[in-house]
Amino acid sequence: MDDSDIRQAILRAVHARGPGKTLCPSEVARSLAPNWRPLMPQIRQIAQTLADGGAVIITQKGTQVNAITAKGSIRLGLPD
Repeated sequence: MDDSDIRQAILRAVHARGPGKTLCPSEVARSLAPNWRPLMPQIRQIAQTLADGGAVIITQKGTQVNAITAKGSIRLGLPD
């Protein structure tokens, strides 16, 4: 899967969800491929790049985290 396609899918998803709401990165993966699980590391990597640029926020239990180093479930959303 192309990084650009994933980047666009993440941005579409967080904007569709709207301010103050978050989504699981697996929702993005499921929208891109029937066999979505192998996409998760790539999605986390690209989500972190987007977060580094200020386009999205990544949280875990309400606290901002790094998508690469965080263990367990994370959420993606729009910055305040």
